[in-house]
Amino acid sequence: MNIPYYNLKRINDTVNDEVEKRIKQVIEDCDFILGKQVKEFEEEFAKFTGVKHCIGVDNGLDALHIILEALDLPKDSEVIVPSNTFIATALAVSYAGLKLVLVEPDEESMLINPNRIEEKITDKTRVIMPVHLYGTSCEMDDIMEISEKYHLYVIEDNAQAHGCVYKGKMTGSFGIASATSFYPGKNIGAYGDAGAITTDNDELAMKIRMLINYGSGEKYHHEYKGFNARMDEIQAAVLNVKIKYLLDWNEQRKKNVNFYFSHVHNEKIRMPINKEGAVWHIFPVRVDLDKRDDFMNYLENNGITSLIHYPIAIAEQKAYADELNPEDYQIASLLSHQVVSLPIYPFMKTEELQYICNVLNNWK
Repeated sequence: MNIPYYNLKRINDTVNDEVEKRIKQVIEDCDFILGKQVKEFEEEFAKFTGVKHCIGVDNGLDALHIILEALDLPKDSEVIVPSNTFIATALAVSYAGLKLVLVEPDEESMLINPNRIEEKITDKTRVIMPVHLYGTSCEMDDIMEISEKYHLYVIEDNAQAHGCVYKGKMTGSFGIASATSFYPGKNIGAYGDAGAITTDNDELAMKIRMLINYGSGEKYHHEYKGFNARMDEIQAAVLNVKIKYLLDWNEQRKKNVNFYFSHVHNEKIRMPINKEGAVWHIFPVRVDLDKRDDFMNYLENNGITSLIHYPIAIAEQKAYADELNPEDYQIASLLSHQVVSLPIYPFMKTEELQYICNVLNNWK
């Protein structure tokens, strides 16, 4: 049996007819930039997330960057980011000309550790940027309490957590704003790059709409030195179809994950915490760091493709060699050498899941 890490074709085949109709309509209307499809998706995703505003953008990195730009922070401001996130979270801080401050994750949850945040706060700290990694929620009660205590903004990186719930409330609705990505492999993915910003703040939403469109609210009138970061109308057409299926697809992911929790019985494989409300964009198990290559080769030899999220910690990246000392981020480094992501995509068959579990249980 051959099981890919992610079978995007199996997912897209279920919606392609609807998507083609939507795209054909865009082409027939010649309505390509900031048209009806984008407006419709913004309304639907705002409603889905439980916020007043959604602004479609071109990708998740620009979403984070533009939120930071819109807040007009002093250029010596510090932004707190988890040390084990994807590099896009850090790059957004760098693009905005701000100082990146990394905080280690909790080793069990693999999410930013609220108990380590306060020790990194200085008089220049302005933002905490929690990342709902793997589709599981950070401890938002603790993070919001810290933000209120020190009068800090919270910007959520919700790129992996569409539909994730924390104590009855959707992630992406806690901070001053949230950024997300609709990269094709996400829980709701476009047919190319796309992203969005969500917020309840009317003034911030208005400014962001101008910033993504050359700093303009009225054609040829530019209030800000803005960007060209608009969501493409064709990608919005794809997302307008897929958003109808997001809850169902998330339930399928949860069902697949619960199958693993019920059927994997191998003490050499460390399972993640099965957090309530998670939507499981990624299912990361852990093995001893000196055994990971053997483990992944074993899976591959048995027809199972796995991935690593993420193999190199931010502090170990050459891009940040002049700013960060890898020795200060041992937990992020440890996780980067232990984690292995298993297939959990929607429309997996029971026999495929059972086969994977049998292979996992037989690993020695």
